[in-house]
Amino acid sequence: MATLQEKRVKFNSKLLLSNTGGNLSTDAGLVLVKEFMNSIGFIKLAKQLLTFNDERRYWTHDNVSMLEQLLFQLIAGYPADSSANLLQEDPVFRLILNKQNIASQASLSRFWDRMTEKTISQFQSLNQAMIDKARLERNATELIIDLDSTHSDTFGNQESTNFNSHYGTTGYHPLVAFDGLTGDFLKAELRSGNVYTSKGIKKFLEPMLEHYGHTLPCSDILVRGDSGFATPEVYDTCESYQSYYVIRLKANARLAKLAESFVSIGDDHPWEQREVYYYSATYQASSWSKARRVCIKSTREAGELLFHHEYLITNFSENYSAKLMFKLYHKRGTMENYIKEAKNGFYLDKTDSSSFLENHARLMVSLLAYNLVNFMKTVCLPAKEAAFQVDTLRLRLFKVAGKLVKSGRKMFLRTSSSHVFQNLFYYLLDKIQQLCW
Repeated sequence: MATLQEKRVKFNSKLLLSNTGGNLSTDAGLVLVKEFMNSIGFIKLAKQLLTFNDERRYWTHDNVSMLEQLLFQLIAGYPADSSANLLQEDPVFRLILNKQNIASQASLSRFWDRMTEKTISQFQSLNQAMIDKARLERNATELIIDLDSTHSDTFGNQESTNFNSHYGTTGYHPLVAFDGLTGDFLKAELRSGNVYTSKGIKKFLEPMLEHYGHTLPCSDILVRGDSGFATPEVYDTCESYQSYYVIRLKANARLAKLAESFVSIGDDHPWEQREVYYYSATYQASSWSKARRVCIKSTREAGELLFHHEYLITNFSENYSAKLMFKLYHKRGTMENYIKEAKNGFYLDKTDSSSFLENHARLMVSLLAYNLVNFMKTVCLPAKEAAFQVDTLRLRLFKVAGKLVKSGRKMFLRTSSSHVFQNLFYYLLDKIQQLCW
């Protein structure tokens, strides 16, 4: 869209600004994403697995094409559906979507209206199919399922929104699972804002253990979670699928008494030194079907009198020390970075719709966008660049100036000659084209 007038800058009176540059794009790097999606067979998988409540007789944009457009918009950093109105003439978006004009904001809004509960489930099936391909490409045989919940703020009268006392705000309370080894976004489920952390955890966790234990065999599966997931549902489910778990336990009087029984203080105790001790014990809460191993970490800071105790429950044998269990649990902290990346980089907490179902669909599309980028960088980029967050990837690879030139038989996407990271750009393109799924 052209500006109504030109703008003059003060640092150089001869320079005039306007957005009438013509057939240019700032997102030429999205061809890398398109090439990767083509390599992994995204469109074919989406058409096989997704169905929509579509009663249109006449249409210009099919549902899978609009899903693809939304993914490109999120990956490029355009969270608002209304961005489509300005992107309709963008040559790169039209090129990668193979359209004369891409869908408008109004068309995207009607796309969200066609969501059903079945579609939400199918989004997870599509995500699982892509994860399976990526895991086979990586030859991954180990899996760490990191469980957590987060918060999505709402503004208005969205369906099923509620106040959450833990976060101190009104919104939704999604349940999420990531692979602690690769950062893959394994699963997500939108829930009302006032449900407890572990609400519905068995129904959420069991299909993953079933799939990775049988459909896609893993040699070892570990489930990690904070104290919000310290429930017999998790322990029993993991044990029934012969999976390991390390879950933080909330402190209580019985556990405190048990921990204190291990603490010994003599007359010549070194009070000026910091002390950390690790213990293992057998413990059974009243709600548990059997006694289980509990690991205890007792810490006393220098100059203090009392020990502070932390507790984990696990089904690892005594061959693995309590210290190792705590070290294993503390690595779960990387999941907070994955959640931040999903929120800040892919707008996982975006709740623009009034309908709970539509907001759930938005969450699933953000999940797919996150995983497409995560697969691409972890499978195709060197270790250093694979650790980049999406903001860095946008700056170095996706936000590239380009001009589309057409001849009689061919099209040329001419990117900026001054692109500082062009070596990495073509390295990634070569790696994508070498993939054999």
